Amino acid sequence: MSLQLVLTAMLPEHLLLMGILGVLILEIAADRTRDPLPFTFAVVATAALAALWLHVSDYAGSPFPGQFSVDPAATLAKAILLALTLPVLLMSRDDFSGTRFSALLLSSLYGACLLLSSDSFLTLFLGIELMSMPVYALVLLAYGRAESAEAALKYLVLGGAGSASLLMGISLIFGATGSFELAAFREAVVTTGPLAQAGIGLVLVAFFLKAAVVPFHTWAPDAYEGASIPVTAYMATVIKAAVLFVAVRMFWGLTAPVGLVMLLAALPLVSMIWGNLAAMRQESFRRMIAYSSVAHAGFLFFAFLGNDPGRYQAVTFYVIAYGLTNLLAFACLPGGADDATRDRMESLKGLFQRSPYTALMIAAALLSLAGIPPFPGFVAKFLIFKNVMAAGYTGWAVAGLIGSYLGIYFYLRVIQYMFMSADAPVGEARPVGRLALAASLCCVVPVLLITLFPGWILERL
Repeated sequence: MSLQLVLTAMLPEHLLLMGILGVLILEIAADRTRDPLPFTFAVVATAALAALWLHVSDYAGSPFPGQFSVDPAATLAKAILLALTLPVLLMSRDDFSGTRFSALLLSSLYGACLLLSSDSFLTLFLGIELMSMPVYALVLLAYGRAESAEAALKYLVLGGAGSASLLMGISLIFGATGSFELAAFREAVVTTGPLAQAGIGLVLVAFFLKAAVVPFHTWAPDAYEGASIPVTAYMATVIKAAVLFVAVRMFWGLTAPVGLVMLLAALPLVSMIWGNLAAMRQESFRRMIAYSSVAHAGFLFFAFLGNDPGRYQAVTFYVIAYGLTNLLAFACLPGGADDATRDRMESLKGLFQRSPYTALMIAAALLSLAGIPPFPGFVAKFLIFKNVMAAGYTGWAVAGLIGSYLGIYFYLRVIQYMFMSADAPVGEARPVGRLALAASLCCVVPVLLITLFPGWILERL
């Protein structure tokens, strides 16, 4: 192991670590309160460019063999996660003013980057905990409503249950295979022993819980509603994307047997249907997005029925399209007298008359999430079902396609509020801030590019 190898392979992680130290030094040494947002934004942007440079260079290296390695797929995933965080930082100005948010967010990103280069269950567990634990605090940090404490507690308890399930599954897989390497997961899948099968089941339960797949989704609506807008956006996009990317890494080279296929098909299908049905009844925008996120988690795990290249391409494109459109919707939400009022669906009534740009952007984001062409969400869903059908699971693909379009109703309901209602919004409506508008531009430009040139993106995945 050479110093140059460690410095190059872990360049995004080192930049994030320097950012954490810089934020803490800024807090301790500054003689007056300083805004850490510009510094944090610069750190995350630099780390994203570093990851993209490693990807474009086709860099591959293993500074810690058997524990941590990088390859073009891992560096692209890191670049995507870090880039998706930039609009979150711009949105955070109105909710967070101190250094705590920046330090916690950078710590979570460090864990996510470590997670995406894991070669063993030990590194994977360390990364997933470093990514998750700061988010428990972030949910409570901007205490905007009375439900925030309950939401943070529920997220903490169920997140702890997921960690315990993952640890127990790792222990059983180690008992069955004698190895902590991620390859042991693939070995355990084809093992018929009860120890290995129980371990596989517990590991999948942990991933389903982190991604909010039915029936392990109950934390998501409360956590999304209780957290502030930037934290909800971060959980809905970056955290979910990290879990899916590491799942792709863990499943690489694996052809799922019949028993695992049933698990990977049945629960995601139920997640699609239940998430869409439950979202129809919500009067809170964030709870609606939470149930929408439950449905989209089902779509993403559906991709694991296919082969490796199709699975990787489908998940990566879906994460990009889903992340950008979710962030676009959050960035354009109008302000309100308080957090609860801002979150009500009624606050969107007549938005097109008050602010045409934000109404059009939210509408475009929701139509993409619904999978309506020509928006990128349509291409993302097409890739998922194409991959499933190519693997020979046509029946599951048809069932998933039917379940996916149950969600059109609640997306169109929000659009109806914005464009077809002349009623005044509930409470005081405030315009979107300048930085939130900048965040929306950071999202809408790439959304337009992948809408117009999806083939160009797919050729590079």
